[in-house]
Amino acid sequence: MVEKFDAAAFAAAMAEKKTLVVDFYADWCGPCRMLSPVMEALSEEMSGKATFVKINVDDNPDLAREYSIMSIPCVMVFKDGGLAGKNIGFAPKDAMKEFVEKII
Repeated sequence: MVEKFDAAAFAAAMAEKKTLVVDFYADWCGPCRMLSPVMEALSEEMSGKATFVKINVDDNPDLAREYSIMSIPCVMVFKDGGLAGKNIGFAPKDAMKEFVEKII
């Protein structure tokens, strides 16, 4: 299951150096809504390998600014406390899975 995170939850997970797959999105974004079921499916398939989360850029503008998010959806993979990969825009399940697996 993809958990909704705010800035505090994100900071806590980063401090623990968890492997995170973060979907930066907005409720009004059509491609974000298309990506949501892809991320849900991957979170189930890859359970135990990474924590899948989503962060609303409208509710967390400081995080969006910190990571220079100009286009959404933007999926970022964080590993060992740092940014390890970034994918901008919608991607079908197979492509998104390949992107995440290469990193984690």
